[in-house]
Amino acid sequence: MPTPRHETLPPALLLAVVGGFLDTYTYFTRGGVFANAQTGNMVLLSIAAAQGKFLQAAYYLIPIAAFALGVLVTEGLRAKAPAGQWQRTVLFLEAGILGAAGFLPASFPDPPVNILVSFLCSMQVNSFRQLEGMPYATTMCTGNLRSFSGQLWLRLFTGDREAGGRALRYLWVMLAFCLGAALGVPLTALWGGRSVWLCSLLLLAVWGWLKLSFSAICAVFP
Repeated sequence: MPTPRHETLPPALLLAVVGGFLDTYTYFTRGGVFANAQTGNMVLLSIAAAQGKFLQAAYYLIPIAAFALGVLVTEGLRAKAPAGQWQRTVLFLEAGILGAAGFLPASFPDPPVNILVSFLCSMQVNSFRQLEGMPYATTMCTGNLRSFSGQLWLRLFTGDREAGGRALRYLWVMLAFCLGAALGVPLTALWGGRSVWLCSLLLLAVWGWLKLSFSAICAVFP
């Protein structure tokens, strides 16, 4: 049985670049908040609360709540549309909304933008959860690192060659995430909020990959 197009490596890599970039984007341009790493935001929330800075703690609660809302929305889409179609809907919405966010001036309040980005990141990570049948994430690395290490152990100590291939796929995804985060540093410095348009372009590229039929690919690359 062929692997569904939304579970193949090319879209996984592009989505991981987007995931890494958006964390850098919100951290540098929108008040030092992580869009994807809700564990990090929970730690910052807990630190602020322990220091008695309850208003600051509530600030970190904003992206956490937005992330949870994104999961609810994608589960609703999953229940109403066939596989492949609803993922394209998520990509199109994410690309369009991030494109619009790029027009917002730096003076625009940070909390609404952080809510929006965290919501979109949640929709992305909840829509693309399988890489060739393996669980993975496009907006965070902890689970991918655990899976990579487990597969690497199997390859090194049991001789499982297929595990080596699986470990390599996880490694590529993590490197793509790091590339996206690294790109965010110079691009946010150069273009500020408009740098998020790069994510819109990458998301549209994934949308096109999912939309393009196998026969069309063969016609382009005979």
